[in-house]
Amino acid sequence: MLLLPALGGADVAREPAQAAPPADAPAHAPVQNWSFKGPFGHFDLAAVQRGYAVFAGVCASCHSLTQVQFSDFGGMGLTQEQVAALAASWQVAAGRDAEGHLRHRKATPDDALPRPYVDADAARAANRGAVPPDLSRITQVYPGGADRVYALLTGYTAAKNSVTAAGAGAGAGAGAGSGAGGETHAALPEMGFANPYAIGHRTAMPPPLRDNAVLYADGTQPTAQQEARDVTTFLAWVSCPHADDKRRLGVGVVLYLCFLACLLVILKRRIWSHVAK
Repeated sequence: MLLLPALGGADVAREPAQAAPPADAPAHAPVQNWSFKGPFGHFDLAAVQRGYAVFAGVCASCHSLTQVQFSDFGGMGLTQEQVAALAASWQVAAGRDAEGHLRHRKATPDDALPRPYVDADAARAANRGAVPPDLSRITQVYPGGADRVYALLTGYTAAKNSVTAAGAGAGAGAGAGSGAGGETHAALPEMGFANPYAIGHRTAMPPPLRDNAVLYADGTQPTAQQEARDVTTFLAWVSCPHADDKRRLGVGVVLYLCFLACLLVILKRRIWSHVAK
């Protein structure tokens, strides 16, 4: 509390009332029960693999993972042969031919995941002026982390008031998409799509997920909510692929220190046992 001196005494200044959050501030994302949270958490590798399927089948058309190499995917439970086969399913740039055309080749485990666009200008041209962010560390740098990523993916609302008479003809067709519940979302390009978890409650990204958008190899039902949960788990794993190893190492260190402390206590008592109290 701030004390302001005044003539004839000191007046205690009242603490200013805490400013209310802006009306367009993102809504607080509900807390989800993630297996990888907490000091004893761990990643569900089956969910990580399903999340990769969602990323490759849906997200990779716009978003990149520039800080990830295909060899890193061995950490999600794949053998070297499976990693090589997975890498070979992608195409990466291999320079230009004599006519200046970009050549491609099958990726190898040593390659980084390719970018969906050549540069930022190409990304803007394909996304009405917006540049889709790189997702390599999205759950670490995005306020709210995995909870907000999941909320954003599943939080689209029907934007009944987003199409006006001035833009209904030009923007409705290009801005329509299907949400998690199958409802239609329409929005003007300059307004974006209604989502309470986005900044300004609008996002340039149309609803990306729908039921049966991908086919899960393990037979899990690919609902939009399941896809959102799995791809969020995958992105959390990508952001910190060695988290489980660090947790195991941390537990081992703590157990070792506890054992060492007990050993030192016993040693101290034995050394000083001959000293009269």
